[in-house]
Amino acid sequence: MRIRILFLGMICLLCYSCSLKQQHVLFERNSPIAIDTSLSQANHYINRIKPDDQLQIRNLQSTKYLVDDAGSTNTNAGVASQVFTVEEDGHVKLPVLGSVFVAGLSRVEAQKKIENLYRDSLLKDPIIDLKIINLKVTIFGEAKSNGNFLLNKEKTTLIDILGQAGGLSVNADEKTIKIIRGKNQTVIPVDLSNIKTIADPRLIMQDGDIVYIQQNKRAIRDDKLQNATTLIQPSLLIFNTALIIYSFFK
Repeated sequence: MRIRILFLGMICLLCYSCSLKQQHVLFERNSPIAIDTSLSQANHYINRIKPDDQLQIRNLQSTKYLVDDAGSTNTNAGVASQVFTVEEDGHVKLPVLGSVFVAGLSRVEAQKKIENLYRDSLLKDPIIDLKIINLKVTIFGEAKSNGNFLLNKEKTTLIDILGQAGGLSVNADEKTIKIIRGKNQTVIPVDLSNIKTIADPRLIMQDGDIVYIQQNKRAIRDDKLQNATTLIQPSLLIFNTALIIYSFFK
């Protein structure tokens, strides 16, 4: 009988250990980190226009020279806009202006360039609004939501994107987050337990970034215990049944 109680206690202990939740320690540490936070370094991580980007352009003063009656338009807050695709050679074809080279420019730089071109040739006081609407980041791993997330604003950070994803799951390791960036697949390690990390300009999301959030040590250990429990439970059931039969006949 004591043996049975001992085995039942072991099962309860395994189940209890698997139910414990990890408490995240976001931004608790304040350790120094060698980070270049200069303006030039931050500007290096601004998304720049490239071929195949989708530019949504509208003139807040007038829609006359930006909307082609034969083309499709969208209306946002009463102001019409149209989406233009950047061609392989880096040019975008705009009504009346024709081809304008925008590759390599930031959103703000392209906006000012187009605004000046319209001002010089056609409009008195144009106010151009330009957005790059196809930029996205992919999140997978221990976030509450996985998938593709659009970069809806200038200098969207990792914190912004994690907010869109609902934050970290209870199984996430906040100290070993990875950002995989660019064609060379550069890996940027991120430790969100350190508040100094927020100042790192590398956390400004780039189009095509992959954010991977792995499990914490407790979750990995719980998975191993759960697997071990799954393997042991049939044997324990047989053993307990045998003990019950033995006790009955005894």
